[in-house]
Amino acid sequence: MTTSKLLAQIPDSYFGKTMGQKVNHGPLPLVNMAVGIPDGKTPQIIVDKFIEAIQEPSNQKYVAFHGKASFKKAIVDFYKRHYDVELDQDEEVCILYGTKNGLVALPTCVVNPGENVLLPNPGYTDYLAGVLLARANPYSLELKPEFNYLPQWNDVDNHILNNTTLIYLTYPNNPTGSVATRSFFDETVERFKDTKTNIVHDFAYSAFGFDTKNPSILQSEHAKETAIEIYSLSKGYNMSGYRVGFAVGNKDMIASLKKYQTHTHAGMFGALQDAGTTALNECDDFLLQQNEIFKKRRTNFEAALNKVNIPFEPMKGGIFLWMETPPTFDGESFVEYLLQEKSILVAPGIPFGDNGKNYVRISLALDDHDLNEGAKRLQELAHLY
Repeated sequence: MTTSKLLAQIPDSYFGKTMGQKVNHGPLPLVNMAVGIPDGKTPQIIVDKFIEAIQEPSNQKYVAFHGKASFKKAIVDFYKRHYDVELDQDEEVCILYGTKNGLVALPTCVVNPGENVLLPNPGYTDYLAGVLLARANPYSLELKPEFNYLPQWNDVDNHILNNTTLIYLTYPNNPTGSVATRSFFDETVERFKDTKTNIVHDFAYSAFGFDTKNPSILQSEHAKETAIEIYSLSKGYNMSGYRVGFAVGNKDMIASLKKYQTHTHAGMFGALQDAGTTALNECDDFLLQQNEIFKKRRTNFEAALNKVNIPFEPMKGGIFLWMETPPTFDGESFVEYLLQEKSILVAPGIPFGDNGKNYVRISLALDDHDLNEGAKRLQELAHLY
């Protein structure tokens, strides 16, 4: 097999390697708490629109490379309605075939070889691939529990920061379940707005904020001078298989992403855009229901762990709980122990950065029966702590 030197230096994707693989586990029925795909159905109104749109002759041909005006208007209206953010649908919106594509492509679009990119540690695993494909230099942006997993800009080495072109942020954070505040985004935008450093905020779990609604970075004054935000329909609307998302914000970064896309694909299937338009325009109530479902799951699951004093990070948003391993385990060895002893599958913390070495990530995207069963089996391991 022939592989380029560039591709060879990029680590295999953890979830690309493990998702869908056969799992060898102990004698109990498997409880899979590793996958971050919401377990509910897509709202019927979206499914019905998709079925109708597939049969529309205009959707059976190429559509405009940069998206239908109706879908872009729905994005603009959504951001105005939910965040009071004004967007120009032609210059400040880029439609994405899955947000991962945009997150991985972005460094190639806006970072030069040899420049620095700061990646949250812990944070989503596949940001690194985008940086390496752009021949840029990845640096760890340290996120610590004592600061609620928010970066402390004054603690970042100035030599690294001065040559940093792009910073990745993601709140609610995958994997820790921590959230950002409006004041943090205000401070961050103020810090970088007149520098060469741009920001991309991965807002994939935007719908899930349990104590308060998650802020958009674009709500901060001057944010569009330095930041874009990438929004996914996968999690909030149970549309992970549709692969629909978008980037909004800084017009120069948006223009670069759009130019890149004209060379990599010929526009999103029109029926998907129509389904996405229906989601954004007509399903606000469903987002509220999703949040309530996961808030209840979070509350019950945390209560079960607290009852037996198993340590974890408080889950303020998203769909994952970040749990410490027992003292004699690291994340990878504890994953194997859980599989063999309790037939529970979770994700090790280390793929999310070396700050995750002694953690595992637990998904709450399971029905109540499996969640309760998983919690009960974990309670039986309290003696390990």
